[in-house]
Amino acid sequence: MKYLLIVLFVFTAPIMACAQHSDDRGRLQQLQTYEDSLRSLGRQFVNKDSDPERTNANYTFIKTLVSALKVNDSYHYGFDSVKSITITHSPDDRFRLLTWHITNDDGSCRFYGAIQMNTNGPLKLYPLEDYSPLLKNPEDSVVDNRKWYGAQYYKVIEVTTATTPYYVLLGWKGNTPKSTKKVIEALSFKNDKPIFGMPVFNGNGKIRHRVIFEYTSQASMTVRYVPEQQMIVFDHLSPPQPKMQGHFDTYGPDMTYSGYKLIQGRWLFQDNLDMRNMPDSHDDMPYVDPKKQAAIDKATSATQNRR
Repeated sequence: MKYLLIVLFVFTAPIMACAQHSDDRGRLQQLQTYEDSLRSLGRQFVNKDSDPERTNANYTFIKTLVSALKVNDSYHYGFDSVKSITITHSPDDRFRLLTWHITNDDGSCRFYGAIQMNTNGPLKLYPLEDYSPLLKNPEDSVVDNRKWYGAQYYKVIEVTTATTPYYVLLGWKGNTPKSTKKVIEALSFKNDKPIFGMPVFNGNGKIRHRVIFEYTSQASMTVRYVPEQQMIVFDHLSPPQPKMQGHFDTYGPDMTYSGYKLIQGRWLFQDNLDMRNMPDSHDDMPYVDPKKQAAIDKATSATQNRR
């Protein structure tokens, strides 16, 4: 009997391995097909000339993306050629964020996204619905995924030293043709559901649930994480003249730097930082401003069409 079992195993093991390999190859081909469609649709919602065209392309993009994510083991597939969205993993690999935006005819942006949990099983996906225009006090608000303060995230920081572990997200917010926003967001999970906003940012006599920067769209602002210092550092923004105080669409970097340092689970504001003591962020993935990337994509598409 024992000999018979050994013989059966010897003959069936290669068949099982081949079947597994065939399944893996089939899933990969399916995901690659979806990726090709998403790449094309992403170019359309970036480059099409009118709101209805961009909106229709985005609607089809969302349906296609959800179908792709339902494929088994999709969490580990990178969709690397889909440049219209940003995919960012949490350091503990608990989840990944997929975020993107659509530019409206008036130059404003609407954001879209989802949180995909790493389940090693059936898809667990939380859609993110941009509620930004209706949030009256966004720096003081705690919201769920249905009332999200939309942004396109490029960095996730895990905080384990707090009573309630949470994550900090760095994101590009867009805004209007005159001004751009960036955001430092807090994300936690309560009863396994995502919650955005947490009173952990202390500075300038105020405790914030998230930090929002606004500055002229003609300037660039750096917001990055320095893990060696456990600090988020950023350009300090100032108006060009004292009389422009409060007109944030005129603000720009003033060649000084500020930051938030992680101390016992909270982020404490630090001013006048000496950046000579800050390590370069070579390990961080370079972030491309979506507005600039859209212009590059549009120019590339126009060049290809002329050929």
